[in-house]
Amino acid sequence: MRLASLAILIAFGSTASAKDAPTITWKKTVLDKKFRSEGCAIADVNKDGKMDVLVGEYWYEAPDWKMHEMQKPGNYGDGLGGYSKVFACWAEDLNGDGFPDLIVIAFPGEPCYWLENPKGKGTAEDGKPTHWAKHEIWHSACNETPLYQDLLGDGKKVLVMGYQPKGKKTDGNEGLMAYFTPDPKDANATWIAHPLSDPEMKGAAAGSNRFSHGLGIGDLNGDKKMDVLTGGGWYEQPSKADGIAPWKFHKAEFTDSYSDMYTFDTDGDGVADILCTSAHKYGIWWYKQRPGKDSGESGFEKKEIFKDLLSETHAAHFQDIDGDGQKDLITGKRWWSHGKGEPGSDKPAMIYWFKVGKGKDGIATFTPNTIDEDSGIGTQFVVQDMNGDGFLDVVVSNKKGVSVILQVRK
Repeated sequence: MRLASLAILIAFGSTASAKDAPTITWKKTVLDKKFRSEGCAIADVNKDGKMDVLVGEYWYEAPDWKMHEMQKPGNYGDGLGGYSKVFACWAEDLNGDGFPDLIVIAFPGEPCYWLENPKGKGTAEDGKPTHWAKHEIWHSACNETPLYQDLLGDGKKVLVMGYQPKGKKTDGNEGLMAYFTPDPKDANATWIAHPLSDPEMKGAAAGSNRFSHGLGIGDLNGDKKMDVLTGGGWYEQPSKADGIAPWKFHKAEFTDSYSDMYTFDTDGDGVADILCTSAHKYGIWWYKQRPGKDSGESGFEKKEIFKDLLSETHAAHFQDIDGDGQKDLITGKRWWSHGKGEPGSDKPAMIYWFKVGKGKDGIATFTPNTIDEDSGIGTQFVVQDMNGDGFLDVVVSNKKGVSVILQVRK
């Protein structure tokens, strides 16, 4: 099992572009060298005041990172021959007992569920694991980038994803888009689906296929309400979302297999654009939004940021790493996303943060700074303050193992 003796500490420097910018380095601790999952979460599982790491089948107890089994684990080898059963997870107290539970997105198309925290209990003294009770959220979780965020602006996070029709054989391409909330009357019941796409439409809604790529939340039309972005277009949040009526859909073809998508006024023209990374190829891009004339549909023009810096950037965050008030892009390589068959699969499993500045032409610049050279990101990862020092850290779980990478200021 994982013990603290397996921890590895590595520091990487990053370049500051201004005289008063902080000198940022990174200290990595490897919690586990085995392939456990492609997603992770952090939470104080046992309420001891320290943040622990959860990967769906195990949780690692801070500060010594003792390993506790949450459910019967799989054996995924080195990942070349298959995939894990945890593509994403988020911690949240779902039953109101004061202890964080865990939402788990398994393999795309399969049921998603949440695991009930046994009030912080870990491995028993006899060595037997304390498994967490499992509750199904929904029968099908589609799109490779499901999101758990505050979509409606009410301070409550919802699960945003696609799904396939229940009780019907499909090829994974007949899905609907929705956001999901817990049943207020029964925490253990399946969640409530609130449609984004029209339930009566024929074919698959944009973003809803089993292996759809590209999903994001952001205000694209400037009405101060969050919309849902997909690789095939975007769903406009109505002035009053009632959770019953579908949202208006705007078709917009984005030609590559993207991962997380973010709205950002990249060229300073007052109109939101879209920032995105490549799930399986090389490339980081932004799409300039060109509003249509006479209230017509907007068009989007693809603009390249990096062509061949790194590939398989299957997840990304947009947060302020250096504390200058401007959000930065954080992404890296999903090591062996489809084995060794993807472009650049043999390149190092880098993680970068890209400091966002502004060029002389008013267009945003993205300066790459290394976070780590041998870990990568999986299909979902964490950028959050892990140790309470006020600085954003990075936590990953993928085919390279499970690691905590702390930001260190000088």
